[in-house]
Amino acid sequence: MRRLLATALGVALVATGGAVAFAQATWPSVTVTPKISPATAGTPKHPQAVQLKTLFHWQSLGEASQPIVTSFTVLFPKGSLYGGGSITKCSLSAVSKGPQACPKASIVGVGSGTAYADTTITHPQITVVNGGASTVYFYTVLNNPARVQEPVPGIVTKLSGAWGYKLHVVIPRNLQIVAGVPLVLQSLTFSAGRGDWLATTSCPRDRQWDWKAIAIFNNGQELSPHGAVGCRP
Repeated sequence: MRRLLATALGVALVATGGAVAFAQATWPSVTVTPKISPATAGTPKHPQAVQLKTLFHWQSLGEASQPIVTSFTVLFPKGSLYGGGSITKCSLSAVSKGPQACPKASIVGVGSGTAYADTTITHPQITVVNGGASTVYFYTVLNNPARVQEPVPGIVTKLSGAWGYKLHVVIPRNLQIVAGVPLVLQSLTFSAGRGDWLATTSCPRDRQWDWKAIAIFNNGQELSPHGAVGCRP
């Protein structure tokens, strides 16, 4: 479960670190290396807060015309618990001025990456800010090829059935293309977790947690990576 949380939240962070561009004829391979502590699931009465660290790396795709990710949806399974409503939050008006305008207790994670805008290397910096029971902000800063700084909202919805929560992120246009150039993300490292912001409440009998992420591209293509990771009760 902890790996699931790392993977799912990481996909959202990737989306906000400058939209990921993929070649139309070649879908990239992705290496994901999550580390979560502690490794044992909690219970409904005693949720287990988690801290996560994740490294993402994409293969190089070349310079062909590439579609751009415009939105991400991430599905969390039952047994996950989003606690944004129970810890300190920051308003959109405050986070729009920068994370420094938010209460320190609302800062729940950080991330950084390496991306290419044509031949220009840029390093997006991301601050994850709790926005409350249904919102998380990914405050993203780029300095090359132009200065961009913006809070990107992620909407969290509690679900029933096979999935526990849905996180939906729409990528702003000015983070898809910067100074007229599409961004191609190569790697991203992030860590997140503060108090009960992310927690687990159970582990299935098969000790496997399913996860799914849906990426929509500006040319109509859709990519739906999914898988399962192990957990301990």
